[in-house]
Amino acid sequence: MGITEDLADALAVDVIKAMDVIGDEELANEVATMMGATSQTAEEAFLTAVRVRRANIKARAFLLAKLQKFKADQETAKTATKTDE
Repeated sequence: MGITEDLADALAVDVIKAMDVIGDEELANEVATMMGATSQTAEEAFLTAVRVRRANIKARAFLLAKLQKFKADQETAKTATKTDE
């Protein structure tokens, strides 16, 4: 990535962590607005990095939940098979 994307991504990581700590879902938009006052390019790169990282977090949580359900279903099936024997 270029310097703009690198800086925007690093800031996105920090802002997402801060959002989790303080519980402010609007923080990324507030930071982006402030950035946009001086650099629209930086603002766009930052918002893209935030969206991509948050989507990745949600997708990983979804995948983990699916795997946990699969494992639980497998255990239930094993227990049911043992009970039927």
